[in-house]
Amino acid sequence: MWNNPQVSRVLGQTNQLDQGENHEDGCGSPPGSSGGTDCVSRVLILGGGFGGIYAAIELERALRVRHDVSITLVTRDNYFLFTPMLHEVAASDLEMNTIVNPLHKMLWRVKTFTGNIENINLEQRCVVVTHGFDRHAHELSYDHLIIALGSSTNFFGLPGIQDAALTIKTLDDAIELRNRLITHLEEANSECAAGERQPLLTFVVVGAGFAGVETLGGINDFVRDAIRFYPNLTAEFVRTILVSSDEFILPELGSKLGAYAQRKLAGRGVEIITSARVTGVRDGIVELSDGRTISATTLIWAAGNAPNPLVAALPMPKSGGRILVNECLEVEEFPGVWALGDCASIPDRKTGGFHPPTAQHAIREGRCAARNIAADIVGGKRKAFGFSTLGRLAAIGRRSGVANVFGLNFSGFLAWWLWRTIYLFKLPRLEKKVRVALDWTLDLCFAKDFACVTTRNPSSTTASKDSDEKEANRAA
Repeated sequence: MWNNPQVSRVLGQTNQLDQGENHEDGCGSPPGSSGGTDCVSRVLILGGGFGGIYAAIELERALRVRHDVSITLVTRDNYFLFTPMLHEVAASDLEMNTIVNPLHKMLWRVKTFTGNIENINLEQRCVVVTHGFDRHAHELSYDHLIIALGSSTNFFGLPGIQDAALTIKTLDDAIELRNRLITHLEEANSECAAGERQPLLTFVVVGAGFAGVETLGGINDFVRDAIRFYPNLTAEFVRTILVSSDEFILPELGSKLGAYAQRKLAGRGVEIITSARVTGVRDGIVELSDGRTISATTLIWAAGNAPNPLVAALPMPKSGGRILVNECLEVEEFPGVWALGDCASIPDRKTGGFHPPTAQHAIREGRCAARNIAADIVGGKRKAFGFSTLGRLAAIGRRSGVANVFGLNFSGFLAWWLWRTIYLFKLPRLEKKVRVALDWTLDLCFAKDFACVTTRNPSSTTASKDSDEKEANRAA
């Protein structure tokens, strides 16, 4: 692990750091040092998604009177992204600031380190992170380590996919997709694009799970609503296509709800291709396993997840690429190391398998890990993680949805209302709840905005050019 040239470069920078420059790590000493004498334990959380954030919140609560414990959250962004509403940003139903919560408003005692994770050294019990325009390095030591790094996108090594496809995992992804939709509408409306309007307005979504179906439903509504503002375009030019390798969409909800969602989307002009896979993309042509081809300049990939490269490199027992933990969420071979969320395989005592990688599980896993760490520190008793899925919901556009809650099936407007009500309730902080509710209310009265706003980041040259490294630092 330490023979990697990039890691060696980072470690070399760490050794040359002026310790006075380092961020204080909560115990009166720089992160790279051995720690202050008044610090009993250092807790380090990697990842600012559902699991990492709720672990940090629970640790704040459980250890609120223990000022001799240091808690640090390392994340790529300085905000928490509420990913269930990500497709609504892409479809211009919500403004991007409504689904992000600044960490400094959510966490009062936990210290945050915004940067990239370069290396996890389990033997020396430290993590190397970089940040700043010059990407200088810090070495953060720990007594307890929570790994909540999520997963990366799996392109299955298919030719042309990684370069051509858009994903829908981060806020940048949603903004890029929204801008792509608007840019293609503008280009197709121009006189010189008369012979190329069909490919410009063909949008292919690969993957018929929750992310794929919700994204497709949102962009289908968005593009078809926008057509009336472009005099040279008609609805006949628009093609929205969903490609699924299963026999029906939304297999997680069962065949009945999947068939309902399929009928509803088809009635709104969506083409649904089932029992087929995308095999590659060449020169704007999407190739399918059944021999069909689709001429499209926009491909959205929501077809699978791969292990986070940082997690994949760790010498830990794994199941399906995810870190294998015990019922208390600790890696048994590495005491003090905990894993949760998408990057962990957590045994389910009821089914004999593993808990699914969903947000509702990650929230509770984060709380469970935090309580067990607090128990270790204060001398309490650990508790095993146990939770059963409460329900699954999907919005499919046009104020309709499908849902299974406590074993009961719902569809249509009621399911859509349940989706919005439940996720609005789960969105952190009252301020954001009010903003989202206002946006949704205004959306009932006014047309969506079709302004394409892009920025150029002069500091982007300091970012890594290696796509694998970017994936590694997409903390869930």
